Amino acid sequence: MIGKLTGLVDSIAEDHCILDVGGVGYLVQCPTSTLAKLNTGAHVSLMIETKVSDDAIRLYGFHTAEEREWFRLLQTVQNVGARVALNVLSALSSRELERALALSDKAAIGKAQGVGPKLALRITTELKDKVPAIMLRGDLATEGGAPIPVAPRGPEADAVAALIKLGYSPGQAAEMVARAANDLGQGSPVDALIRESLRAVAR
Repeated sequence: MIGKLTGLVDSIAEDHCILDVGGVGYLVQCPTSTLAKLNTGAHVSLMIETKVSDDAIRLYGFHTAEEREWFRLLQTVQNVGARVALNVLSALSSRELERALALSDKAAIGKAQGVGPKLALRITTELKDKVPAIMLRGDLATEGGAPIPVAPRGPEADAVAALIKLGYSPGQAAEMVARAANDLGQGSPVDALIRESLRAVAR
């Protein structure tokens, strides 16, 4: 199974790119969030999820291992296949998806093409408890067991970790921080997120 491809971007289409790896062109389907970061002729590494069916081998590429992890998790929900999972990741960044799930924001999930109200509800219900683990994860293992370095999740993950240490459950902490981040805006420092989270609980 292919877990990662590194090469030159040969071309970019609406839902995929052609990645030239040693003279072989791989067609890799990607969410728009990943495609937006690519430039024709640029050298790039993509994390790959390989899907093998009776009639085809399909490659799905992501800018980060975290995006690939969400792609996998989304497909654990009934009626969510690869296409719908890509649509969700095209409509929402990983950070936006985390917030939407932590807040049970069905409307945000429903922005994705092919996701109706019932499916949006199912996604938020089944994946809400997975948010803290991904926010706090420092690395993601490849199929071979070697860790892939992942950038620290930043102030929001640190705030979640702090609230968990204060005795809140991972789910509660993720929801509190997501609400605080929505109120304060992106880029808020960890101390402000913690204060706002605790202030909201005290109201």
